[in-house]
Amino acid sequence: MKQSLCSPSKFLGLVFILGGLPLLTSAQDAFEDAEVLPEVEVIGKAEDILGKATSASSGQASHEELSQRPTLRRGELLEVIPGFISTQHSGGGKANQYFVRGFNLDHGTDFHVGVDGMPANYRTHSHGQGYADLNFIVPEFVQHVDYFKGPIKTSFGDLSTAGGADYRLFNVLPGGLFSATYGEYYYTRIVLADTWTVGRGDFSFGLE
Repeated sequence: MKQSLCSPSKFLGLVFILGGLPLLTSAQDAFEDAEVLPEVEVIGKAEDILGKATSASSGQASHEELSQRPTLRRGELLEVIPGFISTQHSGGGKANQYFVRGFNLDHGTDFHVGVDGMPANYRTHSHGQGYADLNFIVPEFVQHVDYFKGPIKTSFGDLSTAGGADYRLFNVLPGGLFSATYGEYYYTRIVLADTWTVGRGDFSFGLE
């Protein structure tokens, strides 16, 4: 018995192939007309501290990371710490209210804050023990922030049972800086800073 040149199965296969050609053409046209999204650059931490940090809750935030975060209050620089919240229940003339891992730190109680090794916490203050007012820090002058969470460093004393952070400022600025900002309610801010080579040393200055 001879097989037909055009069996039902071959005929159906030919129909499917011919019917799918318009779909392939339309898919190709859609691919060519698709919008190309811009590249997204993800910036990591300042350095790899794996094996160097004393705890998994320790870390560092670089100047590049801090400079890309919008900052309304100086205390918000600490929000680079995972689980840290800096808020304000009053005006801008006093320390922020801090939270870490959901615990209320009031205005700095049990959270050490240092600037180039100098403690910023007040031992005694009328507004609360450990009061840490960070409004004197100029964000553009911060080189990096080292932080830790939990009672893992006894060297900072009784104001660090929930953690701490240490700001490191630039000794030599990476470049000259001039910035002028104007906003609502007559908000104005001007920052001027630079580093000059004087003799065999460097002279850094800044004005806000």
